[in-house]
Amino acid sequence: MRPIPTAFHIGPLEFHTYGLGLAIAFYVAWRYLVARVRAREIRTDHLVELGIWVVVSSLLGARLFHVLTHWSTYSSQPFQVLEVWHGGLASFGGLIFAVPTALWVKHKRYPELGILEGLDIAVPALALGWAVGRLLGPQLMVAGGGHATTSWIGMYYQGQVGKRIPVPIIQAVEDGALFFLLILIERRLQRASEARASGVSSPTGALTAIAMVVWGIARSLDERLWLGQDGHLGSLLVQIAGVALAVGGLVIGTVVYRNWRSYLSEPARPAVPGPTQLAGP
Repeated sequence: MRPIPTAFHIGPLEFHTYGLGLAIAFYVAWRYLVARVRAREIRTDHLVELGIWVVVSSLLGARLFHVLTHWSTYSSQPFQVLEVWHGGLASFGGLIFAVPTALWVKHKRYPELGILEGLDIAVPALALGWAVGRLLGPQLMVAGGGHATTSWIGMYYQGQVGKRIPVPIIQAVEDGALFFLLILIERRLQRASEARASGVSSPTGALTAIAMVVWGIARSLDERLWLGQDGHLGSLLVQIAGVALAVGGLVIGTVVYRNWRSYLSEPARPAVPGPTQLAGP
C-alpha cells in the first residue's frame, strides 16, 4: 500500500497537504470562535487583530519548541528549521506562545472581559481546531505516524518504513471527543444556573480547567505510548508539559468547584422573566 500523498501540483505550483490542512483547521476554529463571541453579544471589532496575533505566535512557538526538542536533528542540518511544509509543529510550543499573546491582546482590546471568561469562550474552538488540524495536518505530512506496528490499524506514511500507528487519527478522535464534552458540560452548567436565577452565568473557568486536564493527560499518554522514544529529551519534555498542564487544570478546577458549590448552597432566587443569555452558538 502506498503512503498518503504529502503534496500535489496545480500546474507549476506545488501545494503541501500539511500546510493546507492547518489552514483549514485555523479557519474552522476561527469561525466557531467568532460565533461564540457573537452569541454572548461581545463586540467583535478587534477579533481579526486577535486572530492574526494568535496565528503568528502559535506557529512561531510551535516550530521553535519542535526544533528545540529535536535539536540533534536540526543542528546538523540548520536549513531544515525553515522547512515547515514538511511538518514539525509542537502543540505545547504553540500554546506557550499563543496563550500569553492572546491574553495580552485581550487586556489591551477587551479589558472588560475576565481571563477565565475569555478562555472559556476560546477553549471549545481550540478543541475543534485541534481535531480538524490533527486529521488534516500530521496525518498528511512526512513521517506523521507513530511507532511501527503490525496491527490492522497500521498505516503507511511517507518518510517512515513499514506500517505505523495512525496517531494523528487517534488524536483527532480524542480532540473531537473533548470538543463535544466541553459543549455538553457548558450547556448543562448553563441550565443549572438558569434553574436558580435567570441570567446567572455558568461557573467561570470550568471549561478551561476540564480542557487542561483532559488534553494534558491525553497528550502526555500519546507521547508515552505511541510517539516518544525512550530517553529522548524532546519526548520527555512533552510528557512533563502534559502533566504540568493537567495539574494546572486541577488547581483551577478546584477553585472553580469550591466557588460553584458555595453559590449552590445559597437560597435560590426566583427567576426574573426575560431573555436568557445564550450558552453557545
